[in-house]
Order: sequence, then C-alpha cells, then structure tokens
Amino acid sequence: MDRLVKPDVKEVELSFKSGQTCSTVFRLTNLMHTMTVAVSLSTTKPSVFSFSQPFSVIPPLSSSSYTLLSKPFDQPPLCSSLRDDVITVRTAMLPTGKADQDDFRRLFSVPGRHVFKDAFIPISFVGPQVVEFLITHHDKIPELSSYMGKAISGCTESQITDSLKLAIKSENPDLVSALIDAGAEVNGKDSDGRSLLTSAVKTTTVDMMKVLIASGCRIDNSVDRVFHDVSAMNRVDMIEILCKSMGNLGVNSTDSDGRTPMHIAAARGHVEALRSLLSAGGNAEVRDGRGWTPLHCASAEGHYDVVECLLERSNAKYVVDRDGRTAFALAADNGHSELLAPLHLNDALHRAARLGDVNGLKSFIAEGATVNVRDQNGWTPLHRAAFKGDIECARVLINHGAQVDAVDDAGYTPLRCAVEAGKAPVAMLLITNGARANAKGVKGALPVLNLDRFKNHPAIVVKPFCREKERV
Repeated sequence: MDRLVKPDVKEVELSFKSGQTCSTVFRLTNLMHTMTVAVSLSTTKPSVFSFSQPFSVIPPLSSSSYTLLSKPFDQPPLCSSLRDDVITVRTAMLPTGKADQDDFRRLFSVPGRHVFKDAFIPISFVGPQVVEFLITHHDKIPELSSYMGKAISGCTESQITDSLKLAIKSENPDLVSALIDAGAEVNGKDSDGRSLLTSAVKTTTVDMMKVLIASGCRIDNSVDRVFHDVSAMNRVDMIEILCKSMGNLGVNSTDSDGRTPMHIAAARGHVEALRSLLSAGGNAEVRDGRGWTPLHCASAEGHYDVVECLLERSNAKYVVDRDGRTAFALAADNGHSELLAPLHLNDALHRAARLGDVNGLKSFIAEGATVNVRDQNGWTPLHRAAFKGDIECARVLINHGAQVDAVDDAGYTPLRCAVEAGKAPVAMLLITNGARANAKGVKGALPVLNLDRFKNHPAIVVKPFCREKERV
C-alpha cells in the first residue's frame, strides 16, 4: 500500500481578496476498510498558510473536510503561492482509533516507515484581483501564462471580460489572447460604450488590433471613432488593417463635430494617413459643423503637403464655410503665405491669362503665383495665352519661366494650341523660344504639327531648326 488517504482535488484554489483572510475547503478520504487513519497537514509557507485542524482522525472509508487559511495581503503573494506553496498530507495508521494533540505530535515527529506521505497538493491564488495583478505586473512575472491560466479559473465570464479591457491597455497580445480563450466577451464595451478596438488602437500595437479583429471584435461607426484615432496618429498600417478587415464604412464617419477622419488627418498635417484614407474612398469635400472641408483644416494650420494633396483630389478650394471664408481666406488670416498661390493666386493667374490681363499676370506672379500651375485639364497659363493668341501675355509668362513644351492631359502643348487656333504670332514666339512641333504628351505623340499654313504669314519665318525638328 502506497497511501492511506486520497484528496478530492489536485490543486487547492484560494479566491484572493485584498486585505482579507482567504480560505478554501478540501476533503480527504480514508482508503482503509478497517483501520482508522491519523492525518497531519503542513505547508511550505507556514507563515502564510494555516489549517483549521492540522491534525485529525478519519474513520475507515470515511471523509473529512479541511479548511486552508491564508493571512490577509494587500496584493497576491504570487512569488510563493503559484510555484512553491504546497500542502503536504502525511498519514499513519491509528489502531486505537483516537489520539490527542500530544499523540499526534509524537506520531508524526519521528520519521519512519509508519508515516506515509500521501499527497502534495499545490496551492493557487485565483480570482479577478489576481488577474489584475498579473496584468499590471506582467513584465516582472516569470511563467506569466501559467500563472494567468490558474488565476482565470476563479473568475466569472463578466470578470474575465473586465480583465480583458485592462489587458488591452497593457500592450501584451498574449494576455489578451489568453483571456479571450478563457471566455472574455470580445465585443464588450468600454466605459464610454465604445468597442474594445478603440482602446487597442491607442496602445499603438498593431498585434493587439489583429488579435481582437481575428477574434471577431467589431466596431460601431455610430459610436466608435477608431478611424479618427488612427488618423490622428498617422498610422497608415492601422488604417489598412481596418479597411481590409472591416471595409471602408468608417472612412467617412463623422464625430460629434461633424469631422471625418480626413478632417483629423488634414488638421494635423498627416499627409500619409490622408492619402491612405483617400485611397480607401475618403470624401475630401465633406463639411464639418463649421462648414469646413479637410482643405479648410489644412489651410488654417499651414500644412502645405496636405493642401497640395487635397487640391489634386477635390475642388474644395471654392467651398465657403459658415462664416463665408474659403480655404484661401483661412490661410491668409493665419499668415500662411506659402499657401496663397495654390489656393487662389494660381487660379487668378489662369483667369488673367484667359482675359489677356498682362498687368494682372505680372502682379499675381510677383505675389507668388506658380507660373506653370495646371488647371483641371492640365492647361498652364501659357496654354491659355497661346490659344487666345495673346502674344504679350505669352511673352510675360515665358520671361518668368513658363515651360514652352508643357503638355496638357490630352497631349497638347501651347504651340499646338496656337497653331490649331491660327494664332501665328504666338506660334512664332513659342518656336523662337524652343517649342518643338513634335513634343510628346503623356499619352504618346500627337500627329506632327504642320506649320505650312503659316509659311507665308508675314510674322512667321519657318527656320530650318523647326523643319529639322519635325523630321525627328
């Protein structure tokens, strides 16, 4: 016979409560049919644990209950309890069937074959306070996963879910996975009624997001501001993960002020996030509660790169807010002079070229307008002057650096515009300044210009240079 009694548990669990004495009950059963058994209980940490009855007697084939007590602690004594603390159950046959405390001490104080070591029962502290302690000290506790698995066993589902919210803030995806596997509700809400993904993105840990999404966590765009949060952080990687797993429904969602994620990215100057949102279907012309588009936000803060990006994708520079201000007005009011050209002066330059306003051209260029700025069709101001045949405007533009071979979206150069419109003087001006009759556009070369129609024009002398270029 190798033992006299059998415990009813493989491990004793104490539900920890800060500042309180913890207790739990387990049972031992006498396996002997005719012999009474004496029992001695001890622990590896007698300064921490005690028993309601360290010595007892169990009649044949009977069972007895035992209460394990721990001293009160402010926090779980995990360094000892989960690895080293064990209950040792020693037994001895008791032919007399009874014994007093002195008899027990004499019986178990002398080692020998009469004393059996029947069981070694590990002691574990469990419950939500233990889980919380593990989460907040996860970087200092070895064998964390083993400890966590034991601690969770003493928690209800709602307690595990509450612990999940804390674990997300710890930036430890393994803890989060353990709690989800243990039954935490991944679609629980935080104190503001928002998805747990809201907390996850604030940790800046992509792996945390992936764990939650893979476990079925979803967002409610009417409440959650996940896309707003990642845009504020300029996290293109998170934007891509959200769009890939959940679609782009949140890209144009609005907060309480009517702002979309694009407003947030634009206001903070996050051009990378802005481009990612635009690629995902973001609308650059949505107005917030003030009537501002993302362009208004970027212009007010002086974010040049963002302004350029938005001007390529929208016509929001013409939008007037609730106070009657355009993005140009906001930039001017806030002293962002570098934005005045792309937001307004460039348009004014085109308008002056269209109207033949030479003085206006000179004035706008002096104020900072971009001489080679393009309109929605790819035309530069020189295209306009060439088409109108205004040689003075064309000369001013060329003298200030206008590209004579600039190509519009259809492949047209200023020279082609002038020739097809029959504007010989401007055509000659362009040719003498290096314009080529066979300049290639982005969509390939158009038919070579035929300058024969101008060969007898008094203002045109077709030089060998031009004819040679035509043969290239």
